Amino acid sequence: MRDEKISTLADRLHGALLGCEAVEPIRADSPDLDLASAYAIQEINTRRAIEEGRRLVGRKIGLTAKSVQKQLGVDQPDFGMLFADMAMDENSAVSCSRLIQPKVEAEIAFILDSDLTVEQPTLADVARAIAYASPALEIVDSRIRDWDIGIVDTVADNASSGLFVLGTDQVAPETLDLRLCGMVMECNGEVASSGAGAACLGNPLNAVKWLAATMIEVGRPLVAGDIVLSGALGPMVAAAPGQALEARISGLGSVRTRFVA
Repeated sequence: MRDEKISTLADRLHGALLGCEAVEPIRADSPDLDLASAYAIQEINTRRAIEEGRRLVGRKIGLTAKSVQKQLGVDQPDFGMLFADMAMDENSAVSCSRLIQPKVEAEIAFILDSDLTVEQPTLADVARAIAYASPALEIVDSRIRDWDIGIVDTVADNASSGLFVLGTDQVAPETLDLRLCGMVMECNGEVASSGAGAACLGNPLNAVKWLAATMIEVGRPLVAGDIVLSGALGPMVAAAPGQALEARISGLGSVRTRFVA
């Protein structure tokens, strides 16, 4: 795809983010838009965000469920950038006016203690680099109208990132069997989603290993202090004003948030 077309699409998504208003799927008028071009669009807006003073604090991994990969016609996850202004304190009120069409996923977050810059990292490299794990809620959002997304739409749109909430529990991951960490998420006290660590590429550490290798390839390696949202443990839940959501992950504790108009 031509550079000028990539820049135009990046501008369209940036405008949608600033205006908090959805746009039509970018694949609709760009049949030649491929995955590499979608990541180029994301990178343009990442550089723009940093130039505007936003602080890059980590990454999110998406499409970690095989069923979702099959739905979008891909065989690997995707990634997006996390900025400091996307972090919400636990139990703070999330204003829906900041978002377009939010949904919530429960995830395991990892905070790094050291850089992950070695090429072809192993699971052992990843495990050594992690300081601790925490329960997390990712509030995903899409600048694409009605969540009508294909893989190129979501990748270009920073992997449909919105906000995120980290729980305050900090657990050494080596004390857990991450595959078997069960998750239950309740909305206003009613069970809305459930799952386990195995839903995330078989083990959330597999997702982090993929991300670490991919970040080296694209020139944005993970570094000490980075937050990694490793992927959904169960189905996402649509969010609306008046809802309070709490996720409990076995061995990791709980995390909660609430939505207001």
